[in-house]
Amino acid sequence: MLRPALFLSAALLLSACSLGQAPASLRGEVFYHTHDDLPEDAVLSIRLLDLTRADEPPRELARQQEWVRGPIPRRFHLLYDPADIQPGHSYAVQARIQYGEHLLFVNTVHHGVLLDGSDPQPIRVRVAALE
Repeated sequence: MLRPALFLSAALLLSACSLGQAPASLRGEVFYHTHDDLPEDAVLSIRLLDLTRADEPPRELARQQEWVRGPIPRRFHLLYDPADIQPGHSYAVQARIQYGEHLLFVNTVHHGVLLDGSDPQPIRVRVAALE
């Protein structure tokens, strides 16, 4: 499940580089304020989304997905194609932790980014437990 996502990310990155465009990136960390242990097979997903169209699902520009083995906070590094960034569009970073089909944690605060080089890095994304 995770390896195909990594392979796809690498393939997209290589295709961007083959067109002569260097990928852009966002760095940050995901954290939470709880002392609960996560299940061994919990998965952390961090996505960069284009939220511009309210009548459509968000368009995913980048994703990092990994097993959560070890302590939180977890660092992330999202690579995206700068050619996908359009003036006037709205972009955000989303994080969630799932166990199987069960959503355990999600960011509850909007983490908007401009993607024009002015975003402070690292971005800190807090996820909260779902009740």
